Amino acid sequence: MGLKYRGEIDGLRAVAVLPVILFHAGFGLFGGGYVGVDVFFVISGYLITSILLAELQAGSFTVVGFYERRARRILPALFAVMLATLPFAWLWLAPAEMRKFCNSLIGVSLFSSNILFWQESGYFDTAAELKPLLHTWSLAVEEQFYVFFPLLLMAVWRLGRRRIGVLLAALLVASLLAAEWGLRHDPTGAYYLLHTRGWELLIGALVALVLSARAGADGALVPSSPWLAQLAGLAGLAAIGVSVFLFDRHTPFPGVHALLPTLGTALVILFASPRTAVGALLGNRFCVGIGLLSYSAYLWHQPLLAFARVRSVGAPSEALMGALAVASVALAYLSWRFVERPFRQRRTVPRRAVFLFSGVCLLGFIAVGLGGRLTGGYEAQRLDADRIALRKTAQPSPLRDTCHTLDSPDFTPPARACTYFGSKVTWAVFGDSHAVELAYALAEGLKRDDLGLKHLSYSGCGPVAGRADLGSDCRKWSDAALAHLERLPEVHTVVVVYRMNLHLFGEHEGVYPALPDTVGEAERARTWQSYVALLSRLQAAGKRVVAVLQAPELRKGIDDLVLVDGGPRIVGVERRWWDRRQAFVRAHLPDLPPGVAVVDPAEVLCDAEACYAAGDGQADYFDDDHLSVQGARKVAQQIFKQTAPEARPATE
Repeated sequence: MGLKYRGEIDGLRAVAVLPVILFHAGFGLFGGGYVGVDVFFVISGYLITSILLAELQAGSFTVVGFYERRARRILPALFAVMLATLPFAWLWLAPAEMRKFCNSLIGVSLFSSNILFWQESGYFDTAAELKPLLHTWSLAVEEQFYVFFPLLLMAVWRLGRRRIGVLLAALLVASLLAAEWGLRHDPTGAYYLLHTRGWELLIGALVALVLSARAGADGALVPSSPWLAQLAGLAGLAAIGVSVFLFDRHTPFPGVHALLPTLGTALVILFASPRTAVGALLGNRFCVGIGLLSYSAYLWHQPLLAFARVRSVGAPSEALMGALAVASVALAYLSWRFVERPFRQRRTVPRRAVFLFSGVCLLGFIAVGLGGRLTGGYEAQRLDADRIALRKTAQPSPLRDTCHTLDSPDFTPPARACTYFGSKVTWAVFGDSHAVELAYALAEGLKRDDLGLKHLSYSGCGPVAGRADLGSDCRKWSDAALAHLERLPEVHTVVVVYRMNLHLFGEHEGVYPALPDTVGEAERARTWQSYVALLSRLQAAGKRVVAVLQAPELRKGIDDLVLVDGGPRIVGVERRWWDRRQAFVRAHLPDLPPGVAVVDPAEVLCDAEACYAAGDGQADYFDDDHLSVQGARKVAQQIFKQTAPEARPATE
């Protein structure tokens, strides 16, 4: 017995996919557009469970038949998109990003890309919006769910629908509780993993269980009052809309907040029919048409948008992103018409051909992915010897992972911070992640006189010591680190280095050459006052203080610049842009306490026209804003030139 077709469900797919595309395209109005994935999960749980229940009831269910349908539905269009991404990745992705892309090819092929992206979510990982296959995480969640779910239903079928409903409800609650726990302890895992997302598919499964017993002729519930169906459908659609337009990236997700779009979807499925306003709206030709293309549109949109961002200097224009959103729907029609539909026809493509085709493609993509892993993103195959040599110099401190404190409530106490390399620790470096490589370079120079250095850095943590209005782990660490330095009379020189423009104005990535201001004047003034107070407090503790200004940020990461521009000298950013970006700091330097030595990395990294990412065949950065060890050595030489002769070891 086949599942009754409901046009409003296809229309609901349109409601799911369009906000996702527009959210990923960067349109701020759709700040919660990511909830479209949650809508898809509920729809998928409903449709698959409806089919399983009908087949189990008729005694026609087979595991092979189930996975054949999944392969026909999911794999051909997915393979087409993966194949289409390969030449663009080859041409446009730097080796490190190409290697991650190859990892994603393997992850997608093994239906485990959600686990991969969870594991890759490190501080220096590629921005999510630059990953062409990031969106496949949701397919992995579904496929993992459908490895177990049919077998579970088969095992408990004889218990009866009521007991099955109780079991599914219990699993749903357990998964939702796991999601809430995960938000507090591993928010990235909560977002990507099956055990914290399965409850959304189970909502759809429970809806299918209800409708399989009580649906009317049109597939929806028929309540005692027609107004109840109207109101329920409208409430469900409104819940999805509120989520799309009022949620944003900062909304805790996918815990209880995800109940709004998922329960809204459940209400629409339960009550929307051609007899209701919502059913009529979703069942119109436009919504149904977009819904039919929704799977392919979902597949195409992320690669298009990601590659546009990879190629752009700064944020792509809204016009371009809007055009690419439209293009994803156009490509979706082609793949639906010429890939999806033919593969769903058993007469055109028999079962054996489906499994053979799927197996060959999966193995092929895995082979390409493994090749990329083994060759460092096909570096030697895509870059000449000079570019490869230049890339090898773009190295962070070898002690970055060991000695740099990441944003965590479990940070290492400053008293146990790293000291290196000499036996007599007389210097310290204090700051955020921009302090790491400079600490290493300074310690190299001090080592010649058997002098040592204490390394105190906390990722993304600005000058907030003593800020009573802040209760963050950053502030707690800063207070503890500063107090620790005050208790160390043998440390006579403290080098303070921050990515100050980040703390004063906000990120520049993705918006260059614009000058962002996501901080505001009031908070900027407080941040600067905290910076000045920090320097004063160190001076009051008897320390010689060196304030290192921020090194220039680059228009792209060093790997991308090497790929596109080559070398041996690479322009990182125009000097006039950097001067505008740095104008606030320069204008307020007179606020610094008298006697503080000021070192400006731009003096050795820039000329009158440009600031350079690499010079003389060596990279001065290892990403788009952090100096490499090589670049940090240049700044260390500046510092030693400004300190007293007895504390100026050679750095050659």
